[in-house]
Amino acid sequence: MRALRFLLQKEFRQILRDRTIVGMLFIMPIVQLLVLANAVTFEVRSARTYVVDADHSSMSRGVVNRLGASGRFVFTESSQSMRLADDAMLARRVDMILMIPHGFEEDIVRQRRAPVQIVFNAEDGAAAGVMQSYASTILASYAAELGAQLGVLASPLAAGAEASADPVPVRGHPVIDVSRRGWYNESLDYREYMVPGILVVLVTIVGTLLTAMNIVREKEAGTLDQLNVTPVSRWTFIAAKLIPLWSFAMLDLALGLIVARLVFGIPMLGSLLLVFFAATIYLVGALGIGLWISTVAETQQQAMFVTFSLLMVYLLMSGLFTPIRGMPQWAQWTAEINPIAHFVALMRAVLLKGAGLRDVAHHLVALALIGIVALGVAVRKYRKQSA
Repeated sequence: MRALRFLLQKEFRQILRDRTIVGMLFIMPIVQLLVLANAVTFEVRSARTYVVDADHSSMSRGVVNRLGASGRFVFTESSQSMRLADDAMLARRVDMILMIPHGFEEDIVRQRRAPVQIVFNAEDGAAAGVMQSYASTILASYAAELGAQLGVLASPLAAGAEASADPVPVRGHPVIDVSRRGWYNESLDYREYMVPGILVVLVTIVGTLLTAMNIVREKEAGTLDQLNVTPVSRWTFIAAKLIPLWSFAMLDLALGLIVARLVFGIPMLGSLLLVFFAATIYLVGALGIGLWISTVAETQQQAMFVTFSLLMVYLLMSGLFTPIRGMPQWAQWTAEINPIAHFVALMRAVLLKGAGLRDVAHHLVALALIGIVALGVAVRKYRKQSA
């Protein structure tokens, strides 16, 4: 224990003496949280829209005005040609094309329905889906108003939908009012969904990247070989290397939670003790992965490349940006051994839903098993490489 105490003093002094490392530990995570929480969003604030109105009627103008009044769609160009509209989308000048065909108003008056075509730039499938949802909701509302004016209650307007053979209900039929409510994030604020995941990413970077680089730096400086020939046991040396970074990662998590609450108003309905307990277990695996990387890499540059290569796979398959249930079956199975996936799910469950220990027990067990395996393999490989 005495040797461990002296090594810990040495590690803390060495880390805190390096201004670059201190900045990476405390300043960069907070800056990244403030920037990413506002930048990583599924919300589409405005879509540049090209209007092709071949009808020039009061109802076609009503469609355009209703979409524009929402503030979600900005009409930047218009013409009578779909070819010009396609060219504008190909040149990335617009994100959406609204095409209202000739006879739109006449079809509504006579047939009680009329088509409208909406063309999206679907390079970003998520953004296109959001734009489609916005447009469909607005057009459905406008269609209901037209139906009431024309003496019908059915929607005569569909965004790109084919005409239906179903009979059109007449005035006097009962109206069903559908109310919607989103549990756990009633305001549908994307930051409440993203910030807990971003905190996991920042803690992972501190726990994995800095662990790998810290030990590899000892290799480059030649001090690792000197330590290996001392009477200090390898377990004592490894503990002295990992405990300081574990402590700093926990401190970063605490600072991140404070910023999340005070700046972004993230609800914290569950127990913060449970969050820190889970982080304690999670960091065992994160530090173990960093230790394993240090046995593979010989330079800090190699350690950085290997770390970011692994983190990229971990993040994309963690459910941070896209839901795991939407992935292929093999990817869902792989996510079960992804520690970031379990910790992200646990953070969201505890903070947003108020989940308790029993609700997240399976995530804790998975994190504990992953941590034991990762640290055990890393220590064994480290001993083999350093022997």
